[in-house]
Amino acid sequence: MPQLIVQKELDREEKDTYVMKVKVEDGGFPQKSSTAILQISIADINDNHPVFTESEIEVSIPENAPVGTSVTQLHATDADIGENAKIHFYFSNLVSNIAKRLFHLNSSTGLITIKEPLDREESPNHKLLVLASDGGLMPARAMVLVNVTDINDNVPSIDIRYIINPINGTVVLSENASLNTKIALITVTDKDADHNGRVTCFTDHDVPFRLRPVFSNQFLLETAAFLDYESTKEYAIKLLAADAGKPPLNQSSMLLIKIKDENDNAPVFTQSFISTSVPENNSPGSQLTKISATDADTGRNAEITYLLGDDAPSEFNLDQRTGILTAMKKLDREKQEKYYFTVLAKDNGIPPLITNVTVLVTVLDQNDNSPIFTHNEYNFYVPENLSRHGTVGLITVTDPDYGENSAVTLSILDVNDDFTIDSQTGVIRPNISFDREKQESYTFYVQAEDGGRVSRSSTAKVTINVVDVNDNKPVFLVPSSNYSYELVLPSTDPGTVVFTVVAIDNDTGMNAELQYSIVGGNARGLFIINQTTGNITMKEKCVLADLGLHRLVVKANDLGQPDSLFSVVRVNLFVNESVTNATLIHELVHRNTETSVTQNIETTDSSSPTTDYVKIMVAIVAGTITVILVIFITAVIRCCQSPHLKAAQKNKQNSEWVTPNPENRQMIMMKKKKKKKKKHAPKNLLLNFVTIEETKADDADNDGKSITLDLPIELEEQTMCKYNWGTTPTTFKPDSPDLARHYKSASPQPAFQIQPETPLNSKHHIIQELPLDNTFVACDSISKCSSSSSDPYSVSEYSYPVTTFKTPVSVHTRLVGIHSF
Repeated sequence: MPQLIVQKELDREEKDTYVMKVKVEDGGFPQKSSTAILQISIADINDNHPVFTESEIEVSIPENAPVGTSVTQLHATDADIGENAKIHFYFSNLVSNIAKRLFHLNSSTGLITIKEPLDREESPNHKLLVLASDGGLMPARAMVLVNVTDINDNVPSIDIRYIINPINGTVVLSENASLNTKIALITVTDKDADHNGRVTCFTDHDVPFRLRPVFSNQFLLETAAFLDYESTKEYAIKLLAADAGKPPLNQSSMLLIKIKDENDNAPVFTQSFISTSVPENNSPGSQLTKISATDADTGRNAEITYLLGDDAPSEFNLDQRTGILTAMKKLDREKQEKYYFTVLAKDNGIPPLITNVTVLVTVLDQNDNSPIFTHNEYNFYVPENLSRHGTVGLITVTDPDYGENSAVTLSILDVNDDFTIDSQTGVIRPNISFDREKQESYTFYVQAEDGGRVSRSSTAKVTINVVDVNDNKPVFLVPSSNYSYELVLPSTDPGTVVFTVVAIDNDTGMNAELQYSIVGGNARGLFIINQTTGNITMKEKCVLADLGLHRLVVKANDLGQPDSLFSVVRVNLFVNESVTNATLIHELVHRNTETSVTQNIETTDSSSPTTDYVKIMVAIVAGTITVILVIFITAVIRCCQSPHLKAAQKNKQNSEWVTPNPENRQMIMMKKKKKKKKKHAPKNLLLNFVTIEETKADDADNDGKSITLDLPIELEEQTMCKYNWGTTPTTFKPDSPDLARHYKSASPQPAFQIQPETPLNSKHHIIQELPLDNTFVACDSISKCSSSSSDPYSVSEYSYPVTTFKTPVSVHTRLVGIHSF
């Protein structure tokens, strides 16, 4: 028995019919078979649940939609067939009764409609849970959310809550109520939503009240201006509330306010500012003015009492009833010119009202004060170089009075032409030129007179002190002139005061403080000076080269400011054992009168350390060359000496000195060699070689031959010219020191002179001229230095072997340029 077996679960919804071929075969041979078609149809069972096409649906419907209006259409499907596919729609038990009352659900079609009128204010939305069942146990679910949209169908409502309790429905408000006095809280509402429920509230006409919003639907009714019972006694305020719907709906309400009369009018002064005046020195109790005020109120509220304010001074009194102001004391304008104080006017209301006014009392001036100088005595200090009509000082005068009574005019008492004073400004000016050295101070009196009808005056003493100005140069008292000299012994110990310079200055103070310094003539630095005392002391021990005349240039400068003044003097110090030739020293001192001491000071002061170093080096070189040349010339001369000259040399000490004959004197011709000036180089010097030619008369072998003597002499290039020996006494004595060896002369002269009348065995004396940069006189290194108290002159000498000179002697000069320091 063949059987058809179901091997898998069948699902009609997937496949409801199966068609197959069935074949039957026998067991014979040849085998026979037969086929047949088998069709199997799957019968439906209720195995599928209903399914909503939308499980959640939200719809909006206006609240004024009519009954029967379709809300929404629900759709559900079932995969089964026949009775198993029939769907039944119904509300779940969870749906509210209100919703079941308002909405209808068609059980067959699933259409939801309005069964009763909607009201958004009652219920703005509804949730409808709809079930769909095919008779099975698991129905399908769908949620329908119905939103009821608002329609402006409600008018606003006004709720008044009084802050000030009304009396019989009327608010009583004092006319003294301040601004923003709260009267009532107004609340407006509207059941509608959105714009339809937005409400505004306002009054219908202009009243001294306002509605101030505090929340979205609440307003405060408060005073917006001051109330006045006299103008309006009662207010009926109409409140209007309107929503924003289209068309808008509104509501109104009335509110009554009565004004209560109060003492609200303060007294008013007839003048807003009261000003009065009174002359000073008044009689006590003098009436000044009457003050009055009015009050708009009536009865006791209009009765006024006058009072002085707390700031009123004790000098014044005010009658409380009449308002008359009086001065109780004698007033003084110089103590206080103006009085400001307050006067009060108070009514008798409850509470009383008070008004004040400012009162100004001006005290008029009387000429009761004399001019007052700021000082009883004035002391002015003016420099003595103040120009005429310059400003000496300023006198300040005050007068406590006012106006013409304080207009002061200044004048100088008595007759005083030396000074003038500006009558208005008080500026004192001189009509003279000051000189402290002649008069140190001036004293006079100044009068100040005011311009009152009966004028008053006062005086003050003025002293003008002349302050010293550095207008006087120091004046040397010691030495009294540039021509005196002082003997300094060579044995003087270092640190010994050899001379004291004394100078005075006619100025005073720092202008008269003097400082001394050596600015010239101290090339070897042999002397130093104390800048305060003027003591010139020996710095070092004298050596042979320091003997002779030292011409120191001493400068005395004061400490005046801003520019100090100075004077210079020549201090001549003769370093020697004694003064053997006072006349010659006197001549040497006077021969330099034409040299400018000030120029020497500037030349000395302008030198720099670098220039001094160059000068020293050049001097060393020049000195070395000079010594070599002298030694060489001396050797040549000795080699050329004859026996006759040697005999004459032996009689050297017995020879006598004679006065040179100017008529037979041979003139020395000099030639200048120009040298280029070097930077910072001092004056050029010439090394002058003097050639002396002599013919021997008593030597037959040397007849016609001449002896030539070349001597180097330092000469200043600018002073090479002839000198008139006829005007100068020249008495020489042997063994006298050569005081002119390094003598600086402003008078040009030849390096030396040889007199024809001089005996052949006499010494040839040489007077050398020192450059201007040297200001001391010393013995030559090859000369003998000695002294004799009876000799008027002392000169150096050169000793040569005795020889016979032929007269006349010719002298030739050879110039060699040497830079000196």
